[in-house]
Amino acid sequence: MQVNAQEIRLFQPFKKGDRIVFEGNSITHGGHYHSYVWLYYMTHFPDRRIQIFNCGIGGDVAGDMYKRLSTDVFAKKPTVIFLTFGMNDAGYYEFLKPNAAELAAKNVTKSYNSYKEIEGRLKAYTQAKKVIMSSSPFDETAKLKSTVFPGKNEAMLRIDSFQEASAKKNGWGFIDLNRLMTAINEREQKTDSSFTLEGQGRIHPDDDGHLVMAYFILKAQGLVDKDVADIGIDAKNKKMDQSVNCHISQLTISPRVIRFNYLANSLPYPVDTMVRGWGEVKPESAALSVIPFMKEFDNEKLTVKGLPEGKYLLKMDGEKIGEWPAQALEEGINLAKQTKTPEYQQALAIMELNEERWEIEKRLRDYLWMEYSFLQDKGLLFKDNRAAIDSVISASKTNIFVRGNMGAYFAGHYKNVRQTWENEMNLLVNKIYAINKPITHLVELERIQ
Repeated sequence: MQVNAQEIRLFQPFKKGDRIVFEGNSITHGGHYHSYVWLYYMTHFPDRRIQIFNCGIGGDVAGDMYKRLSTDVFAKKPTVIFLTFGMNDAGYYEFLKPNAAELAAKNVTKSYNSYKEIEGRLKAYTQAKKVIMSSSPFDETAKLKSTVFPGKNEAMLRIDSFQEASAKKNGWGFIDLNRLMTAINEREQKTDSSFTLEGQGRIHPDDDGHLVMAYFILKAQGLVDKDVADIGIDAKNKKMDQSVNCHISQLTISPRVIRFNYLANSLPYPVDTMVRGWGEVKPESAALSVIPFMKEFDNEKLTVKGLPEGKYLLKMDGEKIGEWPAQALEEGINLAKQTKTPEYQQALAIMELNEERWEIEKRLRDYLWMEYSFLQDKGLLFKDNRAAIDSVISASKTNIFVRGNMGAYFAGHYKNVRQTWENEMNLLVNKIYAINKPITHLVELERIQ
């Protein structure tokens, strides 16, 4: 999928030991895109251990993000900082008022002024590389029942413009998620007017939209075509043609059976087919129909040329994987699409552990929402005392956001509970990096017809 220089400013892939923070609003707070990026690294670079932190707070604008830089971002000692904002900054119901243009201009100016403060702090924090991401778009064109705020996305694009200018001036990475995702929405809406990557509310991407976001982050890191593996066998001449990112040993080729031991350096990326998260409608796998993720980032290719015509059964470690005609094997098959392979099953276990980690981190962010979005302005930030609790209880009667995060706050305001959440996440990450190393598999390709 082609993108232009205005939409993506390349930056380096993460290196071993990197601590990566994603600071944003609810799209980050409750979203999966950062978790999908980490899952890609967990599976594709099993020896390159990194740490990714969700630093999203629902409802935040740039000014709110500025206020929590020290306690929520820099406190994590990041080596890479992603910053994304704009959805809330542009406003919402202002766009239904007669003076919408004037109100939008004020909102954009306010966002710009807040960002200049953030920019100064980021420039002073020299320990980390920085990447600015525009917000994913507000979809005004999908035929949905939810409210349209005419002109909102245009205001967001003005925020996008000063984000891009800042990234260029400072030599930081930049990803224009707004334009990139809008282009996909507009393309797909030509055949399905209700299509959107931004969820039924036009704001929060479903899991498919989050994979699209992760796709563009990985693309901006120059990771396109970094194959899981690429195995090429010449059956006619009984030899290996190539073995990219893997080791092939004990290859034997007889008239009816090809056998070899296969040890890859990476695991396939396991694309989730379940809908995760509150209010989601489409699973991560739905994105595969609109972006070439498998081709560009999840290619575990097996090519066998020179086979006699017929049908062939592929087995791994004695288990049947699938059947293909000789022509398909000549062209090459992508083993990463085969969910029965032992390496895919290994990757699925990693995905589930990572999902458990995401759930715990989301609970921690819900607790922090109460601290930053409600208690901070009352002078009760991290007090976690009786006054804070009473304030939460009182506000929960009329404030649906306080009520929605109250359970996480009541649990998380105990330091021992928060520490246990942290310990659980560390345990899960340790387990992931203990079991994510590829192992050797016996591959057999047998002619059955």
